[in-house]
Amino acid sequence: MAGAPLSGSLWILFLYDVCEEINLEVLRAIPGVEPRREPSLRHPSPEYVRFERPPVVERLAPIVLDSGDRFRAEVNYYEYGVVSIKLELPFHADWPELTDLSSRWVAAPELEAQAVKSIRQCVGRAQAAIVKLYENWLSEDYYIIHLHSSSESALTAAELIGEHGSEIARIVRGEQAELSQEEQDEILGSRLSYYPDDLLVVGWTAAFIHDTEKDAVPTIQLLEYANTQLLEFRYYDSVLSNLLQGVYRSLEKKAGFLARWRLASQAQELNRIRLDIRELTERVDTSIKFLSDMFSARLYRLAAAKVGVEDYRRLVEGKLHTAGDLYQFMMDQFHQSRAFVLEGLVVIILIIELVFLFRGKG
Repeated sequence: MAGAPLSGSLWILFLYDVCEEINLEVLRAIPGVEPRREPSLRHPSPEYVRFERPPVVERLAPIVLDSGDRFRAEVNYYEYGVVSIKLELPFHADWPELTDLSSRWVAAPELEAQAVKSIRQCVGRAQAAIVKLYENWLSEDYYIIHLHSSSESALTAAELIGEHGSEIARIVRGEQAELSQEEQDEILGSRLSYYPDDLLVVGWTAAFIHDTEKDAVPTIQLLEYANTQLLEFRYYDSVLSNLLQGVYRSLEKKAGFLARWRLASQAQELNRIRLDIRELTERVDTSIKFLSDMFSARLYRLAAAKVGVEDYRRLVEGKLHTAGDLYQFMMDQFHQSRAFVLEGLVVIILIIELVFLFRGKG
């Protein structure tokens, strides 16, 4: 099979955190959009992977570049404010051409510029469904090489790794040059198979899938979902970093009496944002459920770990804990100031009473 022609698709995902929330019910009323169907799983399962609020899909006209490359396109809207554009480029190639294809399109500026343009047009049309549009958008991109498998394919997943592991590792890294054996082993260690003939290798910026067209759909959806989570946790991390820096600057200033008295309102605002982010992170975490399907749960955990979701989750959790400690400290400072004021008022009242008492005796 080394020289046999290969067929499949290059999938490129550009994801943007555009707003605080997207009202999917309002969005579904816009002509041309439709709710995404639940992923149909390859293997038997009494239940399935389920989105609590399935993303809404808008089919777009193909994106055609100056080079003549033609990408099928769709936009996916997530309730928690992420919008992704998913581009598909079918291919017929041999293994060397496949590695060239991957390295060519990773971080291609022309394609990214077209993606941003399309997303801005879509967000503009969906304005009625957008809640609190952000001025600056965080972004992520992810690349998937899907090599079609069929009943005629002779190689199993183990044979693919054995015969073409070097090419697969380079595809996942987007590299044309040969990688060291140590690097290949590290990349190929992040792989999963359910049946002997399917294979998923997950990397930080790209993934390799060997599966049928139908059975690759839920895998691609879960890879996309993991990247939306990464984007959201990056946003929360940024918000908390800026918030904590502002609080530290405020506390570093000379703490006069009036400054300490104002701590209550600052602390309440800090706690409000902290609770808002806690609620949003829980909503992102529970937006998809794995019901009686441990393989898909393992697939998601692998993808989330490789793209960095868990790293950013830990950062956010740590900063939420710090924000909670700061809130308690600021409230303690306020209560101390208030207690001092009350004690001062009591003393003043006692002095006034004593003055009137002695005057009366005189």
